[in-house]
Amino acid sequence: MARFAKVLVIGAVALAAAGTAAAAHAQAQPQTPKSWSYTLDKNGQRVPNGSRVTNPDGSWREELKQGNCVTVKERSATGEYKETRQCNPQSPS
Repeated sequence: MARFAKVLVIGAVALAAAGTAAAAHAQAQPQTPKSWSYTLDKNGQRVPNGSRVTNPDGSWREELKQGNCVTVKERSATGEYKETRQCNPQSPS
């Protein structure tokens, strides 16, 4: 009977430790500061932030710069989505 009680206590302690570790891991995920030019996705990969401007009617426009290219994403108040990309080669110096 004493052996059963010992196993039961050890199991309860292990379960409590696992729960505490999981809670600590969930809180340890840092948020990317708003001033940075990217956010981190679920896999830890960088996803560039754009300069999104949202209007009161629900429409928005966002510009993403990647190297020499600029991608403009727009959505109208009616839900129409438009994406354009323009790349400018570097001028020779």
